[in-house]
Amino acid sequence: MTDVIAYFPGQGAQHVGMLADIANDYPIVQQTFAEASDAIGFDLWQLVQDGPAETLNITYNTQPALLTASVAVWRVVQAQCPALNVTAAAGHSLGEYSALVAAKAIDFADAVRLVKRRGELMEAAVPAGQGGMAAILGLDDEQIVAVCQAASAAGVVEPANFNAPGQIVIAGDMAGIEAALPIAKEQGAKRALPLAVSGPFHSSLMKAAAAEFEVALQAIQWRAAAFPVFHNVDNQPATLETIPAKLLAQLYSPVNWTGAVQATRASAELAVEFGPGKVLAGLNKRIDKTLDTHSTNDLAAVQRVIQLIQG
Repeated sequence: MTDVIAYFPGQGAQHVGMLADIANDYPIVQQTFAEASDAIGFDLWQLVQDGPAETLNITYNTQPALLTASVAVWRVVQAQCPALNVTAAAGHSLGEYSALVAAKAIDFADAVRLVKRRGELMEAAVPAGQGGMAAILGLDDEQIVAVCQAASAAGVVEPANFNAPGQIVIAGDMAGIEAALPIAKEQGAKRALPLAVSGPFHSSLMKAAAAEFEVALQAIQWRAAAFPVFHNVDNQPATLETIPAKLLAQLYSPVNWTGAVQATRASAELAVEFGPGKVLAGLNKRIDKTLDTHSTNDLAAVQRVIQLIQG
């Protein structure tokens, strides 16, 4: 049996036309999108293939689209590799939901509806233009915390994504973000630049969405995960009892991706990023050079992963 660490990407990995070449060879891709479309009442495959990008990139569209893309690739690989044995899994933000679907902790259709609602609430939590995120490159965790504290007089600003050593995202009020960027550069950041996102995700400003999202989470029929899925908020494996509370906290807490890779690393030598893009493969290389994460962003990459797992 081939042991695999399974990783699932978050927002930012999506693009118009994703999975088109994979779908040509594997009908299960469009079947998966048809299931998702039925669950939320609009043609998700058409949006993913035809765009426009501006519509795909709206958070409440991106989240179901990306979850569906990751689950579709997962199903392709799983169907071709019956000996696949996932020893640990983690997903970046939205990707945690993809991991929980793969681990059978939540039904796919329920997950699609849930992340669409998550996206709607995240969009509504802070009025457009009042909050944002920025990437800071070249500072360590402690320096980022100090930068945020120094800028906090201007507005809320907090660490949001510990993506890799020296690659951290902050989130908060626009005034707080704007104050933090020059401070980060003074502290020696190589780059400090705003991100094209619609809100201050994974910051305390998202608590405005928490009450309604908790209702949505409690309405789900959760099950124990079939393999260990590590939560973003504490890098501990999910249990049936912890899933709703940890997913709620994830909404307004930092994503510690560095910790996720460190927590899962020892369980296998083969790691696969299930879904479009190569974002996690790039981050993982910065976190642990000995871990080779194989992407599945096109047909050739999917076929390579299948060959590796089949041995």
